[in-house]
Amino acid sequence: MIQDIETIDEFLAHRTDDVEEAVRTAAATEIMPRFRQLAAHEIDEKSGPHDLVTDADRKAEEFLTEALVKLLPGSVVVGEEAVHANPATYEAIKGEAPVWIVDPVDGTRQFVHGDPGFCTLVALAHRGVLLASWTYAPARDQLAVAVRGGGALLDGEPLRAGSPAPGRDLEVATSHPDYTTDDQKRALLGLWTEGVSPRACGSAGLEYLAIARGELDATAFSWEAAWDHAAGLLLVEEAGGAHLTLAGEPFRITGGNALPFTAARDAATARRVLGLLSGGA
Repeated sequence: MIQDIETIDEFLAHRTDDVEEAVRTAAATEIMPRFRQLAAHEIDEKSGPHDLVTDADRKAEEFLTEALVKLLPGSVVVGEEAVHANPATYEAIKGEAPVWIVDPVDGTRQFVHGDPGFCTLVALAHRGVLLASWTYAPARDQLAVAVRGGGALLDGEPLRAGSPAPGRDLEVATSHPDYTTDDQKRALLGLWTEGVSPRACGSAGLEYLAIARGELDATAFSWEAAWDHAAGLLLVEEAGGAHLTLAGEPFRITGGNALPFTAARDAATARRVLGLLSGGA
């Protein structure tokens, strides 16, 4: 088993290209051949009609689970579909082993409808600390990589989130009301105010990438599932952004966060959005 953070750092110094290859191969073999080619029997509902899973999700997660553990012996995988089958496996995020956090198709609804706005998300964490992430949008052939302390890249070019232009409305992607509690709905209503332009979010991973690129100012999300957030949060951090929960603390992938929370292009914007959420709460 990997015993310490230095050993993982050595892995990251030499094997990130191998992780990238695994992510690209999973998409090329299991996801893209099914894009706009899905048959009805390859699509299932989980919690409801807006919570879908496809054969592409399952097969890509199986591929990545095998490939990533082989790359980093002693590591474990927390994948969205495996957790759906056995919720107890989510607890590995809090364990001592390095953990790969995987969302094989983030934006399954978009994928099912033939919309290219989906991505594959992989993050590596240890003892609750995010160390590296890969965000791959295969229909657009865009790959963003972040390594803690090493910056963020999109297709090999540095990412900088920058700051919103003064005097312009903040563009904020928010959770859909169907996925929020009454208290969270009240908090999110704080964004419906002068100087803010809220909209419903699409793929969470691609919203985080938009922040890291300076194309979106912030998010306001109301759920904790680590596979949706882990890769993007590190990407935003390494691009110069920040994230805060309703308690004024950074989001923890191990859970127990005060929700909603925000990720933003810079710390000042994160605090501004948090103030609006707190005012609505």
